[in-house]
Amino acid sequence: MKIRLALIVTAVSVVLLVGAAGFALIAGYPLFDALYMTLTTMTTVGYMEIHPLDRSGRIFNVFIIIFGVSAMFFAIGVMTDFIIRLQFGEVFGKRRVRTMIGKLRDHYIVCGHGRVGRGAANELRRSGASFVIVDGDPAEVERAIKHGFLAVVADATSDETLREVGIERARGLIAALRSDADNLFLILSAKALNPALKVASRVNEEESEAKLRRAGADAVFRPYNTTGYRLAQAILRPYVSEFLDLTTSTVDMGLNIAIEQVKVADGSEFSSKSLRELQFRRDLGVIVLAIRKAAGTMLFNPPADAVIESGDHLVVMGSVDHLRALEQLMAMVKA
Repeated sequence: MKIRLALIVTAVSVVLLVGAAGFALIAGYPLFDALYMTLTTMTTVGYMEIHPLDRSGRIFNVFIIIFGVSAMFFAIGVMTDFIIRLQFGEVFGKRRVRTMIGKLRDHYIVCGHGRVGRGAANELRRSGASFVIVDGDPAEVERAIKHGFLAVVADATSDETLREVGIERARGLIAALRSDADNLFLILSAKALNPALKVASRVNEEESEAKLRRAGADAVFRPYNTTGYRLAQAILRPYVSEFLDLTTSTVDMGLNIAIEQVKVADGSEFSSKSLRELQFRRDLGVIVLAIRKAAGTMLFNPPADAVIESGDHLVVMGSVDHLRALEQLMAMVKA
């Protein structure tokens, strides 16, 4: 499109300059009158000859009519095509996004695409989860789309917007808007539309954390406090910090290690068995860091005689492929 616009400007400018120079030299027009005569001829207004033209002047004017009018029609055609493409592209683009969102099930909604929202979106993509981003800033949405994310420009605190991104079908929501007040209002709206929704929120002020939890947030994080904690850990306990980086930044470091939670399915054939019997570390190279019991208690560094039951969640660490294999095993039920 930039090339076409450049051609339009060049063609119109050349005809104007040549026409003005021709009428000035051939017909003896003053420069302003020559330019005015060329312009009225090109635009097909053609009031009248400003000054009488002889035969040579009229022959020159014929060429100005042919090339000038052609240049103007070309300019009008290109601009019309651009406007139509822009309008249709916007319409069909929005329709395509709505269709993609309509197909989402058990997905996540990321509200806000600032630094926190971008980090959340990258982790969701790394985990293979389906999600949609909502942000009121068109520049942020364009940035998200360039990164290959599904994103829409809208007010995330609006009930209508939340319904459009499938809040009733969603599994979870990340409230990463810029102010605590917006996140609070968002959580209240989201929980009213889907009470079973899992919600994680960022918070800026410490006194807002309790309010967000009362509104329905399942997890609340203060990014600046977390960053400060990690900075101190890097100085005080560098090897602990290195281990945390190993397990949380494996994508950037080019490693294939992750920490995941794996649910023991109802009726699993591995239910009521101890870790000693299952031998996850020997057979899969997976380390069980903790067991989150179905009753809600967390058993850290479980002993070998710890027994897993249906509904428990295993917090495990290992290679991504081995973790996927463990998920498949835990999903198998007794025949």
